[in-house]
Amino acid sequence: MRKLYVSVEIEGRQREVGSIVGDTEFSAEFRYSDDYLESPQSRPISISLPLTDQAYGPEETRRFFEGLLPEGFLRRTVAENNRTDSNDYLTLLEMLGSECLGAIQIKGDEYHAVEPSYREFDPEMMFDLASEGASLSADLVVEAHLSLTGASGKVGAYHDADAGRWYLPIGSAPSTHILKQSHIRYDRIVQNEQLAQLTAEQLGISVPHSEIIRTSADGARWDIGIGGQGAVRNGGRTANSGNTDAGRSGRRRIIGDSRDATVLFATERYDRTMEGSVRTIDGLPCPLRLHQEDFGQALGIAAANKYEHGGEQHMKQMFDLLRRYSASPIEDQMKLWDIIVFHYLIGNTDGHIKNFSLLYDRQLRSVRLAPAYDVISTVVYGNHSWEMAFAIGGEMDWYKMDRACFERAADEIGLNRRIFMRRFDDMAARFDPALSKAADAMSAAGYTEAAELAAEIRNLREKQPGRTS
Repeated sequence: MRKLYVSVEIEGRQREVGSIVGDTEFSAEFRYSDDYLESPQSRPISISLPLTDQAYGPEETRRFFEGLLPEGFLRRTVAENNRTDSNDYLTLLEMLGSECLGAIQIKGDEYHAVEPSYREFDPEMMFDLASEGASLSADLVVEAHLSLTGASGKVGAYHDADAGRWYLPIGSAPSTHILKQSHIRYDRIVQNEQLAQLTAEQLGISVPHSEIIRTSADGARWDIGIGGQGAVRNGGRTANSGNTDAGRSGRRRIIGDSRDATVLFATERYDRTMEGSVRTIDGLPCPLRLHQEDFGQALGIAAANKYEHGGEQHMKQMFDLLRRYSASPIEDQMKLWDIIVFHYLIGNTDGHIKNFSLLYDRQLRSVRLAPAYDVISTVVYGNHSWEMAFAIGGEMDWYKMDRACFERAADEIGLNRRIFMRRFDDMAARFDPALSKAADAMSAAGYTEAAELAAEIRNLREKQPGRTS
C-alpha cells in the first residue's frame, strides 16, 4: 500500500499534517494525523479539506493535491521522461513534491533526503532554458524535485540580487522566483506578460515584482529587464559589453529592439518571504514558505474543470469564498473585482479559477487574496479563444462584453452596484494612459515590441461593440 506523507511549513519549520494512502489515484485517500488534530495550533491545509478525523475520499483528495502539479505539455514531458502515466498524480507528487507552490511538501516511503543546496545557473544554461522549450524545464523540475502549477514551461529559481546570480534550488531548498520560458505558440509572450504586469501596477493592482531576463548564445548573460514601478532594473553584474550604457546608479539600459533576443520572464514568488528567516543554505539566506491555494483547490473544483461550463458561476463562488474566509472580506472583494475588470480591459480570456489564489499567513491563521499573476492579453493571438474563462453577467464572449455585463455581475454576486461600478469606470478611464506608460517604459529599455502590443490591444478594444471609454 502506497503512503505519501504530507507536511506544511509553519514559521519556517515543516510539520507533518497527515498522509495520502492508496495504490492508485482511484483509491488514494487523505487523512489528517491524530497528532496534528490534537494540537491546538493545527489548521486545515485547504478550505476544501477542513479538519476532521475522517478520511477524504479519492475525488476530494485528488482535487486538492493534483492542483499542486504542472499541467499540459510540461506534465506530459515529465511523465514520459520518467516512464510513468501523466494521469498518475501520486507518482508525480512523489517525484516533485519537495518544493510546491505554497508551503506543502510531499514525501513517499522511499524518499531519500537530498541535501538542500543552490546550484548556480551558468549563462549557457540560462540561454538553453530560454531557447530550448519545455523539455529542459521538465528535466530541471525533476532534478530539483519541484512542482509548479500551470501549463507553460516553468522552473523555480533562487535569485541573489546583490551578486546578480541565479541558482537552481535542489531538494527542499526554497526558490524565490519562477522563471517562465517563451511559449512557441505565442509570439512576444514574455513582453506581453510584463506589459500586462506593469499596466496592472499602474492601476493600483497588487502584482509580484517581475522582470525580463535576456540571454545570449555566446555565453554572456543580460540579467536586465523592466521591473516594478516601470523602472529599469539590473538583476546582475554580468552583462553583454555591447549595446548598453550605465547610469549613475549602476543600472544599465538596453538599446535597440529585443525582438530577436532569447528571453525569460522572472516573477518574484509572493508565497516566499525573507521576513523572520534565520536559516542559510550554501551561505544564502533561506526564505520562509507561505501557504497558498488557488480558488480551484479551495472550492474543491478539479483542475480539469478550471474553465466554467454550463452556468457554474465561478465568479460568484469566488466572491462568496472571500466573504466567508478572508481576514478582510470587503477589501479583498474590491481587489478581486479590480483584477477581473483588468482581465477584461487587457483582453485576458485565460483568467480561470486556478489563476486566482488565497495566501495564508505564516501561522495558517488567516487568509487573504493573493496578488494578481499569470495575466497577459490573449486576444492579440488569433489562435486563442475569445471566450472568457468564466461568465461575467451571463456573457462569456470577450468581444461582446461591455459595462452592462459587470452591472449584472455585481447584482448577481450581491455587490453594491454603485460602489463597484464606480471602480469599473475609474479603471476603464485610466486604462489607456496606464497601458501607454507601461509600453513607454519598456520601449525605453529596448523592448520596442511593447508599443506594438499596446497598439494591438487598443485596436481590438475599439472594435468591441459595447466599448466603454
